[in-house]
Parts: sequence; structure tokens; C-alpha cells
Amino acid sequence: MKVVLFANTEWYLYNFRRSLALALRDAGYEVLLVSPPGPYGEKLRQLGFRWIPAPMERRSLNPLRELALVLWLKRLFAQEQVDLVHGFTIKCAVYGSLAARLAGIPARVNAVAGMGYVFTSEDLKARLLRPIVRSLMRLALDGQGARLILQNPDDVALFERAGLVDASLVRLIPGSGVDCRRFVPKAGRTRGGRFRVLLAARLLWDKGLAEYVDAARKLRLDGRDIEFLLAGDPDPGNPAAVPEGSVRAWVDEGLLQWLGHVDDMAALFETVDAVVLPSYREGLPKGLIEAAASGLPLVTTDVPGCREVVTDGVDGLLVPVKNGEALARAIARLHDDPLLCSRLGAAAREKALNEFDEQIVIERTISVYREFVVGS
Repeated sequence: MKVVLFANTEWYLYNFRRSLALALRDAGYEVLLVSPPGPYGEKLRQLGFRWIPAPMERRSLNPLRELALVLWLKRLFAQEQVDLVHGFTIKCAVYGSLAARLAGIPARVNAVAGMGYVFTSEDLKARLLRPIVRSLMRLALDGQGARLILQNPDDVALFERAGLVDASLVRLIPGSGVDCRRFVPKAGRTRGGRFRVLLAARLLWDKGLAEYVDAARKLRLDGRDIEFLLAGDPDPGNPAAVPEGSVRAWVDEGLLQWLGHVDDMAALFETVDAVVLPSYREGLPKGLIEAAASGLPLVTTDVPGCREVVTDGVDGLLVPVKNGEALARAIARLHDDPLLCSRLGAAAREKALNEFDEQIVIERTISVYREFVVGS
């Protein structure tokens, strides 16, 4: 079987789906990787994969340009004689599936990690786009040649209520998984020096950056000796992007340290005491499950995707969404109680091993592919 993995960035393929691609290749699949151009494409090629840059602009709303992309994908799939197209994120899922249908590809698998900007934002552009995207999703994602992979029960319920896809075609798989052999608790972890808190995410408002800064400001005024770290790059291709100037202003104010992009997250997790993600909605946040596998206490919001990772008081703390004060209280609670940190971190590690290990996710994903082989 020849499989295309199609994503909206080559960074996503490298960081989130590299293990799947390697497992597919080891299992005898022929794997073709497709995304817009970028520096991680060469890293994929160095792993021995064929990677083809696509003429795709993430923020484009030009109908002619978008149609040209779909037709380019159709030609590519036909020329490559692809058996299965697996698209990630809403735009790639829709365009990849439409192109696959036009090319007569028998199998379409789509993984939608969260509902994306169009469905989470209330700005005018998002509201105008919503009915158009819903119609395209119904056309692209439904049909017996399709399977839709969702990452949390809330998204399953949302898709069913919206009538976007037949429930029998939906498969629930928790995220892209985490390498629990690489992300491990630091041996003999003890608290030393300042209490260090980390938010690792793309620099988007809907990741809760405003609330994180609000919590940092409140706790500094309370005289807390807490160091706030922010890891991640700006994402100018996303309408919810936080301007770099805002981040630098927070740094200048002394509220946080900005680390930018971090390649070795496992090493960074060894240097911090807690990880927070005050996101507004997720599919299933990879950074949070990596932190869980690293045995760290977690603070996140009680929203879809995040509450699948954290059970309040068991393996982390849940706070209301868009509430910097509640976030500050939760961080202060961890700051005051090292034993609570240890208990929550140990439980988070256990949950990661049992539910989120990447081998579980890969096996379940390949089992979806095999549905088409059995049915052929």
C-alpha cells in the first residue's frame, strides 16, 4: 500500500508524525510525505523519506489559488498511484480528501486535531467561513471510502451533532502519541532554586498566552519566587498569532523568559517543576502528554482535549478557561506543595504509559488503514 501523509507544515510531519511514518515504512508501506516547503523537509529526506513541497499557503482565502492546490494534489496522487491519503488538520483533510476523490483514490483517512481557527474563533472572518467549511467537510470527509480520526470525545460529539460525517466512519485515537522511552521523569527529581513553570506551545492567543502572562503578573505582585518560561515560535500563518512584539514586551517587563523554538523538549522538561497549558480548546495536546510522560505536574484548562489528559486532583489540576486568576491560584498551589507535585507527576507518567504511548497510537492508526485492505 502506498500512503501519502499530508500536513500543513513540514514541522508537523517531523515532530508529530515522524514515528508513524517510520513504523509504516518498517511495516512495508511505501510512504510519501507532502506539505508546504520549509526547513524540516530536508530533515525528513535525511531520514530516507520522499518529501514533496506543496504550493500551499496556509492563510490563503483566494478561491483560484485554493482550487489550483486541490488540482495539483489530484495530479500528484494520480501520478504516484497512491492507495491511501491521510490528511492532518482541517484544511489538509478537506483538500486532500477532495483531491483523492477526484483522482479516484480508494481510501481517505483524515485526522482532525481540534476544530481549528474557523470553529474556535468568534471574529467576523471565522463566522463567515464556518458554513463554507462545514459544507466542504461534509463533501470531503464522508463516504464509505473515508475514515475520520478524532482525538477526544467532545470532538466526536461535535461532528455528530453537526452532521459532518456518519458516526460509523469515526475512529477515536488519542493524539499522535508520545515516546515514553525518550520522555521520562528526571532521576531523583528534587526542587532546587526558583520554582520553574513552562508553557510550551505555538504563540497563539488561543493557547492561553494572555492568561499565562496575567498569572505571572499576579504571582509576581504576590511576591512569589517563580520563574515563568515560554517555549515556542510565532505562527504568522495563523489568524490567532500573537505578535512577536507582544512577547518581547512581556520579556522586557520581566514577566517571563522566552526560549523560542526548542528542539530537545525532553531535556527542557528536566529543568522545570511544572507545565501549564491554559488553552481554549485542543484535539489532544502533544506537549502536555510529553510533560506527563516526563512525570511533571500539569495545570491546564477544563476544555475538550485538555481534560482528556488531566483528571483534576489526580494527575494534574484543571482551571476554568480564560481565567488568569484561577491559573495563578493553581500554580501557587503547586509552588506551596512539593508532595502534591510529586504525586500528580507520578500519576501523570502512569497515565501517559497506559493511554498515550506512541506505540498504542501507531497500532490503532495502522488498524484503520487495514480496514480498507480487509474491505477491498
